[in-house]
Amino acid sequence: MSDTTKIQFLALDFTIASREQWRDLFLSPPPAGFRYLVTPNVDHVVQLSKRPELGPLYEAADWMMCDSRILERLGRLRGIDLACYPGADLVQDLMLDPRSQALKIAVVGPDAERFRLLREKFPDHDLHLVEAPFMTPGSPEWERTLAATEEVQADLTLLCISFPKQEIFARDLKTRGRARGQAICAGASIDFLTGQQKRAPEIFRKTSTEWLYRLLSQPGRLWKRYLVDGPRIFAIYLRNADK
Repeated sequence: MSDTTKIQFLALDFTIASREQWRDLFLSPPPAGFRYLVTPNVDHVVQLSKRPELGPLYEAADWMMCDSRILERLGRLRGIDLACYPGADLVQDLMLDPRSQALKIAVVGPDAERFRLLREKFPDHDLHLVEAPFMTPGSPEWERTLAATEEVQADLTLLCISFPKQEIFARDLKTRGRARGQAICAGASIDFLTGQQKRAPEIFRKTSTEWLYRLLSQPGRLWKRYLVDGPRIFAIYLRNADK
C-alpha cells in the first residue's frame, strides 16, 4: 500500500492510511504470499501491556490499524493522527462494496447459523465458512482449522475468533507459508453485519463513548473490561510518554 506511513504510539507501530486506501488494499487482487491486519483497541493495548508474550503477534502483522476512538484522541494529545477506522466499519464497507463480489472470501469462526445469515445478506458473494470450534493454540483442532483455512486459498480471510486467538491464528498462517491472500483480524464484525450484535448509535461513536453503550448493553460480560482493565490505558499512556 503506497502513500502510507507508520507511526509509533504506545510502543505499537500503527499504519496510517485513509479509509479509501484500506478499502482499495483489501478489494484489489492480492499479491503472492499471505499478509494480515491487526486492529488494536484499548483492551488489546492493555492486554499487551500485561502479557508481553503477545507482542510478537503484532510485530509479525503487516499492518496495524487503529480501531479505537479513545486511542485516536490520546494520540491527538501528542500531535499524532492515528486515523481511526473501526474494524467493524472496515468489514462492513468491504462487504458492501461491489468489488468484494469478485473475491473469494473465507470466514473463520462463526457457527453455521451465523454464516447462513451472512450468506442471506450477501447472496452474490463467494463466501466459504471455516468452522472454528473451541480450540487451544497448538491443539489438533487448531491444526485442523489452520489446514482448512489454507485449503480455501482465499483472496480475503476474515478471522472472527476473538483476541488474542485470531492474532495467533493469523501469525501461524503466515509462518506456515501455505495460505495466500490477505486477512483481517475481524473480531465480532460478522455479528454486527448479521444483526447478532448491535452497533452503538452514531452519537456514541462520534463522542468516543461506544464503550459505554456496550457496557450498558452487556454489563455482566463487559464490566471488568471497561471498569477495571480499560482505565489502565491512561497509566500506559503516561508511561509511554516518548513512544
